[in-house]
Amino acid sequence: MTLSIMEGLKFESSGLIPAIVQDRRTGEVLMMAYMNRDALEKTIRTGTSWFFSRSRQRLWNKGETSGNVQKVASIRVDCDMDTLLLLVDQVGVACHTGNRSCFFRDIEGKECDTKHNIESILEQLQGLVEERSKNPKEGSYTNYLLDKGIDKTLKKIGEEAAEVIIGAKNPGKEETIYEIADLLYHVTVLMHQKGIGYGEIYEELRLRRK
Repeated sequence: MTLSIMEGLKFESSGLIPAIVQDRRTGEVLMMAYMNRDALEKTIRTGTSWFFSRSRQRLWNKGETSGNVQKVASIRVDCDMDTLLLLVDQVGVACHTGNRSCFFRDIEGKECDTKHNIESILEQLQGLVEERSKNPKEGSYTNYLLDKGIDKTLKKIGEEAAEVIIGAKNPGKEETIYEIADLLYHVTVLMHQKGIGYGEIYEELRLRRK
């Protein structure tokens, strides 16, 4: 964001400006918060989202306690210069309730159905693996794989790939669905071990759309 744009922003009398946060890959609206000039400047400088808490009267860095950081890809300004749009790569969930998005209910209070958003589901799975890595849980199979290291994960991927082939040769599709889910899970663990995010996979797949 250039200095001229920064100077033209219309902050409220309180010194704040609304900031909408959107997943840059799925288009899902994740949350809305407020920024002051310091929060905006820190966001630009650090590449992660900073906001101003009206209740605590201080700056806060999204994910500073939960680890669910937002890596800011770009910042857009609306036509009236009084609202910001942050396009981010969300690590884990955006909402303090544990939901992917803060907008998980409709106007009647019913939870919205997001189960068909495949990108969100895979990223939630990756977020779970990251959470287990940061905060190990006794008896967790994910922690077992992470403790054993990448060679164990690679061996499991080979086994699961073979089971997908076997399942696909059998009548019906239920077994194949089950085995593909197992394979995707182990691939997700491998991605964590290699430092790969699903956003990088999505982008590679988009390049292959011919």
